[in-house]
Amino acid sequence: MTTTSPQGRTELLRPDGSPVRVLVVDDEQSITELVSMALRYEGWQIRSEANGQGAVRAAREFRPDAVVLDMMLPDMDGLSVLGRLRREQQDMPVLFLTARDAVEDRIAGLTAGGDDYVTKPFSLEEVVARLRGLIRRSGAADRRPESMLVVGDLTLDEDSRDVTRAGADIHLTATEFELLRYLMRNPRRVLSKAQILDRVWSYDFGGQANVVELYISYLRRKIDAGREPMIHTRRGAGYLIKPAVS
Repeated sequence: MTTTSPQGRTELLRPDGSPVRVLVVDDEQSITELVSMALRYEGWQIRSEANGQGAVRAAREFRPDAVVLDMMLPDMDGLSVLGRLRREQQDMPVLFLTARDAVEDRIAGLTAGGDDYVTKPFSLEEVVARLRGLIRRSGAADRRPESMLVVGDLTLDEDSRDVTRAGADIHLTATEFELLRYLMRNPRRVLSKAQILDRVWSYDFGGQANVVELYISYLRRKIDAGREPMIHTRRGAGYLIKPAVS
């Protein structure tokens, strides 16, 4: 197995801007650790389980966008687990991992509803690539145009420069737009005043870093007024934007 993820990858996100979720199920700890590490490198949120009962429970709680599932588990086989998962989330893509390489076993897995099949030993690069394809095709990841930024119910079109929240138009000045765009390109990431100054204003304001505070307050009045807040301050660290808590 290798631990190298594809370079220059395009990040996959859920429509609300949060990371894609993947459940990894295998009773071999070394495999779950390696696969989980490779998938976390993609920026995805991972949960792992070592048996079928745990997988079914985790799927119900975690609501993954895809599952990596071993065919041979200590308490039940992968096909039985798949049947129970399908009752919970019918369209969730499942990638089987197995030591079996007989054609009959592959056909059984795919016929039972599995979406793809990788035999052990496998390349982590192949697992990641196959999962990315399954997630894209399933529609679990956001397929919005490249010009459209979406965080929660807030959208920003980089081409038309239209901004809406929950369908309501929001009118921004040029500087407010650039600040919001920078925040939305980095959802859930704390951005320091120095980073914002460098990116939005393109030069160092020196002792006038309070201009960031000023424009953050302008954005809050337009984005968050009368709504659950999306723009947050991390004292001593900076600012971030994330979907509002419902």
